[in-house]
Amino acid sequence: MPETPTLLWYRRDLRLSDHPAWHAALKRGGPVIPVFLKDEGVRMLRTAPAWRLGLGVGHLAETLAEKGSRLILRAGPAEHAITQLVEETGAGAVYWMRAYDPVSVERDTAVKAALKERGVEAESFAGHLMFEPWTVETKQGEFYKVYTPFWRAVKDRDVETPLSTPSDLAPPSEWPESDSLADWALGAGMDRGAEVVRPWVQLGEGAAQSRLGAFMSSKVEGYDDGRDIPSQDGTSNLSENLSLGEITPRQCWHAGVRAEEEGKAGAGTFLQELVWREFAYHLMWHTPRLLYDNWREEWAAFPWNEDERRSEVIAWKRGRTGMAFVDAAMREMYVTGRMHNRGRMIVASYLCKHLMCHWKIGMEWFEDCLIDWDPASNSMGWQWSAGSGPDATPYFRVFNPETQLDRFDKKRAYVNRWIAEGQKSPPDEALAYFDAIPRSWAISPDDAYPDPIVEAGEGRKRALAAYENRDF
Repeated sequence: MPETPTLLWYRRDLRLSDHPAWHAALKRGGPVIPVFLKDEGVRMLRTAPAWRLGLGVGHLAETLAEKGSRLILRAGPAEHAITQLVEETGAGAVYWMRAYDPVSVERDTAVKAALKERGVEAESFAGHLMFEPWTVETKQGEFYKVYTPFWRAVKDRDVETPLSTPSDLAPPSEWPESDSLADWALGAGMDRGAEVVRPWVQLGEGAAQSRLGAFMSSKVEGYDDGRDIPSQDGTSNLSENLSLGEITPRQCWHAGVRAEEEGKAGAGTFLQELVWREFAYHLMWHTPRLLYDNWREEWAAFPWNEDERRSEVIAWKRGRTGMAFVDAAMREMYVTGRMHNRGRMIVASYLCKHLMCHWKIGMEWFEDCLIDWDPASNSMGWQWSAGSGPDATPYFRVFNPETQLDRFDKKRAYVNRWIAEGQKSPPDEALAYFDAIPRSWAISPDDAYPDPIVEAGEGRKRALAAYENRDF
């Protein structure tokens, strides 16, 4: 009798290279049917991440078709959609790459139980991380709460060699029916912003590998300093591709190790940044409240503003605070779908400390706007900035957006690239902001640039007073 098919359930692993589930499915024998679901996890995605996911799924479908395979699309709760496909195809196994956020864990646990009850093999594989969260422990058998000892615990571990791209994808002789990706309208919320952001997207694993190669060949040497200068293209920009699994962290790790062995300055820092991502997932796995509540629970008593309707919050969201560094970074996000890491720290500190607003407001806004949105990294970054999270920045570290601008954008190249108001001939990137934002904001490049809604020094004093006088 011929081998029964294997359903290969794609999620945030939109690639063929270094894909353990693919290799296991081919090793099992029989046809392999790749599947992507618009399930509960996808329906929860907000505007930009949903749009970027749709682009990634479409690109993967094209890649599979070029290699004689297909990507079957189905919508609905994962347990129902998968079991229905098992019935239609006679599949004897369902393989997928592991996820770590609580919604995915609950979903996957239910799917695995339902499949095993039917006598169908169900197996998940590692690959979105280098180190499974439960495998990194302190000497006391506890999880790590501070980055530096976490780094020391994993930096000398062996990271598995990335797997090759399969040459034969073992397509079935008959295919089940598939939904149309266009009918899913994953990018509907982007409206006219999609046309502005699209040229900045580097789509698929081929583009991701090119990004990695270009970074290692020409930019990693200056990474230690260049990553702090927002006007320079000094970072890898791989967060977009890592977030959807178009490239794997172990592919990046091995490239970084090779660069370090070649004596390239900056490679060691790049490896530490990869482990910072691992640390975020480590914490999310062990303390899922990181995603929705104060990691340091005592911070529930802190008097942050939680009203998004206030004028200062609206000004922050629109890049109209009067603080050039903050506004430039917010506008970069609307045009490109990403934001320089130095900018992320500045805008987060400004919202949480100068404006005394709850970090959840910023976290959720980034979840709306970033094409490289990642649940663990986004939530940990915001709580790090606010002071409520693990390994958080000290409460007295309040980034001054004016002195930060003088330090990291002395010639105002970054600010001038993204803020049009006040320039006689603003660059295209600065003007693109007005094409990307909602029409209802009614903002024009001819408008006067606003005065600061709070002076840098005044905001710092207010924040320090509130942080120092907290009763916990």
